[in-house]
Amino acid sequence: MDARTCESFSASCPSRLLFDQIADKWSMMVLTVLDAGPMRFNAIKRHLEGITQKALTECLRRLERNGLVERRVLPTSPVGVEYEITPLGRTLQPPFKALYAWTRDQMPEVEAARRAFDARAR
Repeated sequence: MDARTCESFSASCPSRLLFDQIADKWSMMVLTVLDAGPMRFNAIKRHLEGITQKALTECLRRLERNGLVERRVLPTSPVGVEYEITPLGRTLQPPFKALYAWTRDQMPEVEAARRAFDARAR
């Protein structure tokens, strides 16, 4: 693939698909929740208000397919499954933490911009 194609975020650029998968809100939140250590599915779900079982399942599968999360079957009765960030997934923690810090730090300015926009829109 031509590098210029990827620079323009072409739909055929492999990095675009990966970017779409790791930058969606659930993936970022799941990886942040798993930063504390391995967790079972329902524990992850409890930390993510509003996520459906289907959305969490799909998100975990995408993260596992991309090598960012490992799914481990536990020899318990009934059989349990836990998820853990892989070393590759951990490499995303610094940029995610920086993005989260940016959102927290810039929130007052963003809220002011929203109020100004809404006032103009009325």
